[in-house]
Amino acid sequence: MLEETYLYQEIHAQPGVIETLFHSEWGTIQNLASAIKQRNISFVLIAARGTSDNAARYANYLWGAFNRLPVALATPSLFTIYQSPPRLQNALVLGISQSGMSPDIIAVVEEGKRQGALTAAITNDLRSPLANSAEFVLHLNAGEERSVAATKTYTAELAVIAALSVALDQNPIRRSALQSIPDAMQKVLDARQYITQIVPRYRYMRACVVIGRGFNYCTAFEMALKIKELTYTVVEPFSSADFLHGPFAMLEEGFPVFVIAPSGVLQEEMQHFLETIGSVHAESIVISDNPELLKLGRMQIPLPVKVPEWLSPIISIIPGQLFALDLAAERDLDPDHPRSLHKVTKTI
Repeated sequence: MLEETYLYQEIHAQPGVIETLFHSEWGTIQNLASAIKQRNISFVLIAARGTSDNAARYANYLWGAFNRLPVALATPSLFTIYQSPPRLQNALVLGISQSGMSPDIIAVVEEGKRQGALTAAITNDLRSPLANSAEFVLHLNAGEERSVAATKTYTAELAVIAALSVALDQNPIRRSALQSIPDAMQKVLDARQYITQIVPRYRYMRACVVIGRGFNYCTAFEMALKIKELTYTVVEPFSSADFLHGPFAMLEEGFPVFVIAPSGVLQEEMQHFLETIGSVHAESIVISDNPELLKLGRMQIPLPVKVPEWLSPIISIIPGQLFALDLAAERDLDPDHPRSLHKVTKTI
């Protein structure tokens, strides 16, 4: 049964993981925020791969929008293969890795330390080489993740990134909103029926795109990755703006377009985007808490709860995880062991 798979259990464990994380790591997060202020950090360089790289995209938007910190995603081959690392003075060098085992991520953090930068790691393994290489370690507290596809560690990474943003600006309203996230996640999980009802329609889908923008640009990438990993579908993620610049030409009648559009400042743009793809009769599948946007979709996946836009990636990825899980089951695939993949991938 699907409920007996590790992936199903780990997806449904996410509210409890986030609750535990907030209780156990808030002190360390505050200490890192204090160090960032004391050392006058002017930018952040993040090294990550795969799912963790998608979490880094969230940091790029969130820390820029609320904390005015420029964020760059590292190119690890400059550190490992080309042996030409950039100057890292006045930087926070952050490695994000569920396992903490990938040599290229570790190399970036170690180089940051060598140059005297502030270093930190977000990881699920306190004994990992990445944890040992960093000055500050933010533990995901997710427990062992036994399914190959990462789910609970991804939302835990997002939660750590959000918590650090809150610790930096000390806004009590934002902290209260952050603490409500586990309950909001549970409400989304409880509305799973919206996904199970539509999944059989896509049993033979061979290609699709996933659209997100702003804070949910990361969600488009992560949902696309989950569908690729678990169902072997060709999936490409885009921002709505980038998609209209050229990839729009691939659309034809019935082509599936997943649109992640929770309430926020992008609502008007996403409405225009949905109207545009509707004009060529593409099949839009809308993930939103906004009834007006949902009406524009050929298929709808309602988010049953509203959260501030800056927190929406933590809940809006859950329908993507569930869709990938259910589609894998619909195709009689093993969601815990996707072909050719391993839990820990080491790259240089």
